[in-house]
Amino acid sequence: MTLAVAIQMDPIERVRIAGDTGFALMLEAQRRGHRLYTYTPDKLSLRDGKVTAPIRPVEVRDIEGDHFTLGAEERTDLSTLDVVLLRQDPPFDMAYITSTHMLERIHPKTLVVNDPAQVRNAPEKILVTHFPELMPPTLITRDKAEIEAFREEFGEIVMKPLYGHGGATVFKTGKGDPNFGSLFDLFSGIFKEAWVVQRFMKEVSAGDKRILLVDGKAAGAVNRVPADGDLRANMVRGGAAAPTDLSKRELEICEAIGPTLRERGLILVGIDVIGGNLTEINVTAPTGVRAVKKLGGPDIAAQVWDAIETKVGSRG
Repeated sequence: MTLAVAIQMDPIERVRIAGDTGFALMLEAQRRGHRLYTYTPDKLSLRDGKVTAPIRPVEVRDIEGDHFTLGAEERTDLSTLDVVLLRQDPPFDMAYITSTHMLERIHPKTLVVNDPAQVRNAPEKILVTHFPELMPPTLITRDKAEIEAFREEFGEIVMKPLYGHGGATVFKTGKGDPNFGSLFDLFSGIFKEAWVVQRFMKEVSAGDKRILLVDGKAAGAVNRVPADGDLRANMVRGGAAAPTDLSKRELEICEAIGPTLRERGLILVGIDVIGGNLTEINVTAPTGVRAVKKLGGPDIAAQVWDAIETKVGSRG
């Protein structure tokens, strides 16, 4: 089976290939003989019911600084392709949401991974709240009094903007912190959405585990250990990747959320687990595939393409 695959992504020349999951998916697709094309989300157009983009054929190589060759651009009706990978990085803003509305017009005739309607309807810090029994105590609000009451109840808390990403603007505060009011005012002026407020988990010092699921099943994991003096374990914030196995509790978490992910057409998902507590379900452009393989874990890109090919093949 040879598929025509377009990747909706940030400019390919900016991709840091060593850790980019989208690039890993491109390499595996090319290895399987699929035809690859690329375009950026700002080039999407909707006219008379047709969704088009100026796509360019692309050849990829796992060579930093020489990782791609692009062909000539041609505006194409995306419904004529077999697969579109939705892989641009957050922020999950109105531009991102608009692209999901457009891609919804072609899915599932053209398989969009992940399902664009479900990406839009399942923000990572809200979808996770469907499983409160798996989470640490969590509050979502912009109300300062509610946050102060939550802090009084749990002592040390972590706050992050609801649609933040990559560990940006995450901070810890506790009872009597004289900086709390100023931090609240500062970030409330920058962000218009609610905060996610969680009980601080000291277990984060041992790592924030990224577990990848393919079609609702646990596929592999990497443990991300925060740098000294930082509570954030995101690798883009200096967190160190370490090999890991899944505990019984973590397998139970995957089994609990797996059916929901499959029902929503979320083929590749990355969840974050700290000390046996589920904190996020990442569905927009989950990362970690290359880190898992580099550390001796399974080839999750291959598992993703097995799932995609099965779904495309089942449509006849």
